Amino acid sequence: MGAPARDGDHRRTFPAFPPRADGPFAGTWWGNAWVTALEEGALDLKRLARGRGYAERGSVDAITVTPGLVLAYVQGSRPRPYRVQVRLRTLGDADWERFLEAAVERPGHIAALLDKEMPESLADCGVPLLPGPGDLEPQCSCPDRGHPCKHAAALCYQTARLLDADPFVLLLLRGRGEREVLDALSRRNATRAARAAQQQDPEPLPGVRAAEALAARTLPPLPAPLPVPPHPEQPPAYPSAPDGPDSFALDHLATDAAARAHALLATGHDEIGELDLWRDAVRLAASRPGSGLTVSTRALYAALAAAVGRTPSDLARAVAAWRQGGPEGLTVLEETWDPPAGRFDRARPLLLAADLPAFRPRRNHLTHPRGHVQLRFGQDGLWYAYESEPGQDDWWPRGTPDPDPVGALTGLGTADDL
Repeated sequence: MGAPARDGDHRRTFPAFPPRADGPFAGTWWGNAWVTALEEGALDLKRLARGRGYAERGSVDAITVTPGLVLAYVQGSRPRPYRVQVRLRTLGDADWERFLEAAVERPGHIAALLDKEMPESLADCGVPLLPGPGDLEPQCSCPDRGHPCKHAAALCYQTARLLDADPFVLLLLRGRGEREVLDALSRRNATRAARAAQQQDPEPLPGVRAAEALAARTLPPLPAPLPVPPHPEQPPAYPSAPDGPDSFALDHLATDAAARAHALLATGHDEIGELDLWRDAVRLAASRPGSGLTVSTRALYAALAAAVGRTPSDLARAVAAWRQGGPEGLTVLEETWDPPAGRFDRARPLLLAADLPAFRPRRNHLTHPRGHVQLRFGQDGLWYAYESEPGQDDWWPRGTPDPDPVGALTGLGTADDL
């Protein structure tokens, strides 16, 4: 699984999976439970088979996961991809209380979650964590009204691969992000430890505790807020008009705005709003479905670049860095720094041990002697690979960030090329 774009705790975007060979889509018991819920709730096995083929061919673009919703664009038989949503009911507060209490009952539960494992005993705590047949609610912009259509089936199969790699994706679908869950478990552990310590203390002296005497008086409660909608609403379809705005670009912007608005209502915070104008333009361009510079993509890049005072080439390079490593990938592209002694210094011996030549160091960069491959060390502790034409200072991000400098060069060519 590729590294997710770092959108926030309640919104995670994962890059598209590459095409794959035949075989099971899930290798874990919870991933297989997701596939079983899909297949047992389907009304047409032929649509399932076609959706599985779409997923195997890599027709599903980047996948965005928010509470109760999986969203992606799926390339079908028409030039324009379809917008596909799969909804799953989020858990209520009472269910989350039961889940968190079950998780802190055994220390092994928290350790397993941190290792990206979902213990079966935790999933059997009386909370409907995993979906059952009929729990997945697909919705697609295609004219097929099958349940599910082949595009929604393709998205469901790819979602099983996400769950395989990270069970916190399932918890996010049920309503709470990874950091939120871990913080709640940490607080409960601390409370249990404090309660156990208090039970061992001697009996308190008679009187009023200072904390109680100095506590602020309770004010009348505020009126209950209006309920937050369970999911972002689906924007209307925008028809194409001669000399009018790009209908696909409007659909993309409206979908992004609806997801941000719902996150703001649910959490009171818009993490994307903290980006400056340049980074938000890069994020928007990078999240556009599809790959390659089409006519509409070139027009979008030109408009965004003009709005932020950059060139389309600057924007294309920044988009490649964002897709490589999210905001940290863009920082690696645009900023250099001086790493402290340690991992950076150990990189060159590791490269030599892998039968690679002596890379030239400069600040946080290591450059191949022929000047066509470069490694950049990010402040997140990952290595980012870059390529350029030999002798030209025209570096473009390539590959996937990796904590191992040799691993970051995977896929950039054969050993003779390097």
